[in-house]
Amino acid sequence: MSQTLAWSALLVAGLLDVAWAVSMKYAEGYTRLGWSLVSLLLLAAFVYLLGRALEALPVGTAYAVWTGIGAVGTVFMGIVLFGETLNPARLGGIALVLVGIVALKLAPG
Repeated sequence: MSQTLAWSALLVAGLLDVAWAVSMKYAEGYTRLGWSLVSLLLLAAFVYLLGRALEALPVGTAYAVWTGIGAVGTVFMGIVLFGETLNPARLGGIALVLVGIVALKLAPG
């Protein structure tokens, strides 16, 4: 797998991670069958793509970037879908995560 394709797979895996987190919220503790099945399918999809990305990317970098995408995306989806609050501290945390993701993407190795 090329580096470009690996980064693309990692990005999609991160976005699927966000969708998975949202689906778990909608699954209400896995008590709602439909959302529970969606959650499990999203889980399988992002694990597969993350694994494929790891064929070409350093594990530490890929994991940190994937986790960062998931964390930032899930915070924003929580705000949009569930009315969670956005305050200066959360914005600062998001900014730090994004800076870390960019630094890891640009760093050699």
